[in-house]
Order: sequence, then structure tokens, then C-alpha cells
Amino acid sequence: MPRQLGELEDAVMTRVWQWNRPVTVREVLEDLQRERSIAYTTVMTVMDNLHQKGWVRREVDGRAYRYTAVSTRAAYSAALMNDAWSRSDNPAAALVAFFGMMSAEQREALRDAVRIVSPGAAGAAEQPAPPVGPAGGTGGGPSREPADGPAEVPVGPGSELPAEVSTGSTPEVPAEDPVDGTAEDGGR
Repeated sequence: MPRQLGELEDAVMTRVWQWNRPVTVREVLEDLQRERSIAYTTVMTVMDNLHQKGWVRREVDGRAYRYTAVSTRAAYSAALMNDAWSRSDNPAAALVAFFGMMSAEQREALRDAVRIVSPGAAGAAEQPAPPVGPAGGTGGGPSREPADGPAEVPVGPGSELPAEVSTGSTPEVPAEDPVDGTAEDGGR
């Protein structure tokens, strides 16, 4: 699993992700200098380190390199969340606590993401998920995974998320409720 980016690595990667095009050290430097005093060689070293760690690829362009992100910020965030979750001695309790911290908007984003990665019957009516309160109670039954197991979503350097996730669009595919695991059409 990837380790969390350092503060300067994150500042550099934020620009590479936001610009979503090949960038030079000079471009990143000039943008960073709006916020802080920083040397060209520092930015060059950070970008070289990010290349060696697999976060960016680079191509020669004249006397300089142009750097491109290998993965998305969403994939990086997902890998960090997965790493933190997998280290828990009680993953179910960790998820309940995490859901309890979510706003209604974040829970809706979670439902949209689950629709993308879960199998389901097309055309099923949507039902709202039970609310998750601060205490973590859901009022729902035990969580169940699909018979074929959870969907695999690649994350980390060298992987890309499905277009639906990176563009924000959601397919018309009903899914299990992310909180209680019941099918959104009322059952399985």
C-alpha cells in the first residue's frame, strides 16, 4: 500500500492532478512560488522522487522532463482509506464509525460509488439507505457481500479508476445499500 505523501510531495502532486496534463518542473515551481519561497532544485528533487516512487511518469522534452500523473487523487485517497481500514482489528466497527462521521452528501457519494462497483439488476427502484447516526447504529440487518465477493477496484500508482468515478457520472445500476448490505430493490 502507498504511504501518505509528504507535505511538499502532496503540493506537487496536487498541481499535477489538477492540471491533468504533462508538466515541467518550471511550471510547478512557478505555481508553488505563489505560496512559498522554494528553489528549482527542491522541486526537481521532489518530482524525481515521485517518479522513482511510481507516482508520475516522465518523458524527455528538449532539455527538460514533462511529468504526468500515473494515477488519480481519488485512487490515492482510496488506497490510503483501504490501508487504514485493513489495519483495523475490527474492520466492521471501523466502517460503522466511518459511516457515522459522514455527512448526508458523503453517504450519497458512497451509494453512487457502490452502484458503480456492485452487480445488480437493472431497473430496480431505489430506496434510501437507513441513516447512520453518530453512535454508528444503522437499524439494518447484518451486512452481506455479493455471492461472487466484492468488486475489485484498482488503486495506487499505475492504476486508473473507471471513467464513471473520475468523471462523476453514475450508471443506472442499482446496488446494495453500502450501510446495511440489502439490495436496493428490497431484497435479494
